Amino acid sequence: MAVPLPFELLLRLPKTDLHCHLDGSLRIDSILNLARKHKVALPTFDRGELFSMLYAGESCSSLDEYLKAFDITLSVMQTEEGLERAAFELAEDAWRENVRYIEVRYSPLLHTREGLRPAQVVEAVVRGLRQAKRQLGIRYGVILCAIRSLGPESSLRIAELCVAFKNRGVVGFDLAGSEVNNPAKLHRQAFQLVIDNNINCTAHAGESFGPDSVHQAIHKCGAHRIGHGTRLIESGDLLNYVNDHRIPIEVCPSSNLQTKAASSWETHPVDFFVDYGLRVTINTDNRLITDTTVTKELHLCHQHYGWSLNTIKEIIIAGFKSAFMPHREKSDLLAEISAELATIQEPGREPARPDVVQVSAPARPAKDGETKVASSPS
Repeated sequence: MAVPLPFELLLRLPKTDLHCHLDGSLRIDSILNLARKHKVALPTFDRGELFSMLYAGESCSSLDEYLKAFDITLSVMQTEEGLERAAFELAEDAWRENVRYIEVRYSPLLHTREGLRPAQVVEAVVRGLRQAKRQLGIRYGVILCAIRSLGPESSLRIAELCVAFKNRGVVGFDLAGSEVNNPAKLHRQAFQLVIDNNINCTAHAGESFGPDSVHQAIHKCGAHRIGHGTRLIESGDLLNYVNDHRIPIEVCPSSNLQTKAASSWETHPVDFFVDYGLRVTINTDNRLITDTTVTKELHLCHQHYGWSLNTIKEIIIAGFKSAFMPHREKSDLLAEISAELATIQEPGREPARPDVVQVSAPARPAKDGETKVASSPS
């Protein structure tokens, strides 16, 4: 049995969040404030009632039902102010749980109802994230999402935005939305455009449809990572291909249970993926709608699967390795993160390097004969 790991210890670990939707990760108070300011009609202005409407919970029956909550969040994200605020606050919330690098994804076309141009949408989000980086130090990347159900032409438009904003905050292209009756191969032209311009790409696949969806994302569209990928477990050949080629899987455990991509923690394949050696990353998907954080997801996995601190550290490293980040920058960051992780040990064990003061170590009374050392601020 693994040593029980307190939530506070996992909170101290440096982390990534590579699969996080902006429009599913707003703060409730910000939704209410923006709605009042811009006279947006909400189903309710009661904070508790609104959260109940947005939170997927255990009663959610499918991905399509899960996506209904976005009608509410998108209604207050049709202005540059709303987008910039949402982006900054998401980065701030991530930083508070020690996420050092976050990739924020969204579809610009879903924020144009009130007249914003797609380019204005991208610029507003990047401004918010840039401000967070200046104030907090958190690193970020933007992934622009095409929506399967909107058709190949709209996907190509998103791909063109990725090309235009390459090296201006955008680091990748994604294909999102319901997989059923919306095969990835129809969007090959958009993927080809971003690949031709040396831009990274990922795709939601194997979440609400079988392993063929993952196959298309990889072999027809050239995806470098797979979002969710829970149905990959159904094809041993494809699973081994993904493993052999070190294609990262962006796993979002709690979200997968809510959308019924997995029926329970016991049947979710993430523990098998980790045990088998796939490059697994743990992510939030939608911090508000799923009501989660990366720390919470890791802690739940620890509770359900008995993951040790060393296993969790390996998954964290996999997250940094899988980031859509330039190689040299990534190598420097990995060295920094690896050194920091080495100073954090399981409860009751001595630090690997006693000469290094642990970051954000919890305060405790000094024992008899022991000199008390103050912890470094986080």
